[in-house]
Amino acid sequence: MGDLGTTLIAFCGNIIVAGVIIFVGRWAAGKISGIAVSMMEKRGVDEILTTFAGNAMRIAILAFVIVAALGQIGIETASFVAILAAAGLAIALAFQGSLSNLASGVLLVTFRPFNVGDFVEASGISGIVEKIEIFTTQIRTPDNRTIIIPNASIAGGNIINYSSKPTRRVDLVVGVGYQDDLDKVRAVLTELLEADSRILSDPEPTIGVVELADSSVNFVVRPWVAGADYWPVHFDLHEAIKKRFDAEGINIPFPQRDVHLHQVA
Repeated sequence: MGDLGTTLIAFCGNIIVAGVIIFVGRWAAGKISGIAVSMMEKRGVDEILTTFAGNAMRIAILAFVIVAALGQIGIETASFVAILAAAGLAIALAFQGSLSNLASGVLLVTFRPFNVGDFVEASGISGIVEKIEIFTTQIRTPDNRTIIIPNASIAGGNIINYSSKPTRRVDLVVGVGYQDDLDKVRAVLTELLEADSRILSDPEPTIGVVELADSSVNFVVRPWVAGADYWPVHFDLHEAIKKRFDAEGINIPFPQRDVHLHQVA
């Protein structure tokens, strides 16, 4: 009877210690995760990443605390850890697509290949980034459609960010006839670029012959503009070149075919 009492007292003591471990562990988990979140917020880490990291840290500490408490009361923790690992593996396999999107979302938020408001091309879609969430990214296309793309599709492919630089280069190819005066063509194109106040002088625009094609001499016209002026200048410059060439008598060749008929007696 004395041995039973001693055993019961020892068991109750272990239960009390286990309870203290759980109590202190919960407090420590909340405190440590809170400190980590506070430090990340002070350093300007994104709110989504901060919340995710804080929750992950708290859950990891609580799992360690529970294992320690079970070991204190004499429960074999090796099998318990194995069960947890197996359950975690099963959950990971079941949600591998979601976990991939989650990991990709964390990478996008951490490394910032683009920000909300940027015009990007990602996963074959072009548009303005409206939201960057844990699992998906929301993009608004130029024709005002909303497209939601899984983050794994974005992180696993090429990302083109058209808004990352303050300036962009407009690339045009203009064809003129072989009979036209190339010096005159270059002078006309230079005047058109200088007359547009949206075109930057630094970097200097490029105008030059790029190809002697089958039916035309092709000029490249490459002015630099502010990012917001790219499409307006792109459209206006095409129209201005056509009107000015017509006024100057400069030909813009187009595909045509001469047919020769031979009569056989």
